[in-house]
Amino acid sequence: MGSYKGEEQHHHHHHRNESNCVLVHGPIIVGAGPSGLATSACLKQQSVPSLILEKSDCIASLWQHRTYERLKLHLPKQFCELPLLGFPHNFPKYPTKHQFISYMETYASHFSIKPRFNQAVIKAEFDHVLGFWRVKTQDFEYISRWLIVATGENAEPVIPDIPGIDRFKGRVVHTSLYKSGSVFKNQRVLVVGCGNSGMEVCLDLCRFNVIPHMVVRNTVHVLPREMFGFSTFGIAMALVKWFPLKLVDKLLLLLANFTLGNTDQIGLRRPKTGPIELKNVTGKTPVLDVGALSQIKSGKIKVMEGVKEITRNGAKFVDGQEKEIDSIILATGYKSNVPTWLKGCEFFTKDGMPKSPFPNGWKAEKGLYTVGFTGRGLLGTASDAVNIAKDIGEQWRTIKECNDSNFNYLPQRNVVQNK
Repeated sequence: MGSYKGEEQHHHHHHRNESNCVLVHGPIIVGAGPSGLATSACLKQQSVPSLILEKSDCIASLWQHRTYERLKLHLPKQFCELPLLGFPHNFPKYPTKHQFISYMETYASHFSIKPRFNQAVIKAEFDHVLGFWRVKTQDFEYISRWLIVATGENAEPVIPDIPGIDRFKGRVVHTSLYKSGSVFKNQRVLVVGCGNSGMEVCLDLCRFNVIPHMVVRNTVHVLPREMFGFSTFGIAMALVKWFPLKLVDKLLLLLANFTLGNTDQIGLRRPKTGPIELKNVTGKTPVLDVGALSQIKSGKIKVMEGVKEITRNGAKFVDGQEKEIDSIILATGYKSNVPTWLKGCEFFTKDGMPKSPFPNGWKAEKGLYTVGFTGRGLLGTASDAVNIAKDIGEQWRTIKECNDSNFNYLPQRNVVQNK
């Protein structure tokens, strides 16, 4: 295999030739975030090799490149562990961004997971003649019996179309590019969005004498991150095992009102549907308060209704107010990018989410799988990864038993086999 030039020695399970065609004996995983790493580790436990293709230059690129410095996990670490290897015992209850990245790097190293970096998947589609998936990057075409979509719900920033934003003379950034409030010192900043990111960015801005104006377009559930020393999420998870969901929601809201007060009075109107039910139905996560609420109550964070239009020097709001603004931060979330590269597949909606709801969204047909699209964070990712690995592991063993050379029936002009 002289054409390898040593670059493939850690992937003994695939071959390529001068036509840049690579046959991968195990599954191809697209994405080296927590979802891709967890699935690769679980496959390894089933003795199934895999190849991860990652468009950026590192694992967990969303965490490494697109998160702000003060970010911590919103849930206790036991709810954010990947299968087969937990967080170090000395990590705090809510690990920091850098601790989480170090956990991911340790995880990849522990399971000897070596993604192929700088391989952006341009197109993936099922070849009905071969019965295999063809996955094209800028350098190669990879071919495999299985394709695992691990690019997740947060692949691309959502940039809303706000009237007049093009003529605004100040800075406009999405939270994916926000690192710290220090660059906005002493400014008036419009933060569009009131989810966990919007709230935390506003809180961070307050440290630098910024006056954040947070746009709240819709209703929002705000819950304390902890109640009586216990994680609110943990309490909710324990209660739903024993009580009806609607009752648990009522109890959570009762406790939230007791702890935080009535948020309607400060411009944060609660939805009619309870927080857990809303999360299950729409995927919309409740905000877990880590201090922003007290800054809203003290007037340091201004809550604004929807934006009517952006002007050259500021913003006009739907309630008739007009404010001068120096910068705009879009805390408008992320979306899936699956429709841009996965072709001829009806398993995903036009928004790039599996049509089958949790817990059945992990398996499609023709060897297609998805991980990390549950709307249930890293817990959902772990569940998907375990299911996928078991399913492919059974197929792998059956194929091995039936005919060890079963992989090698592809047309020889496309593939160079190891001798």
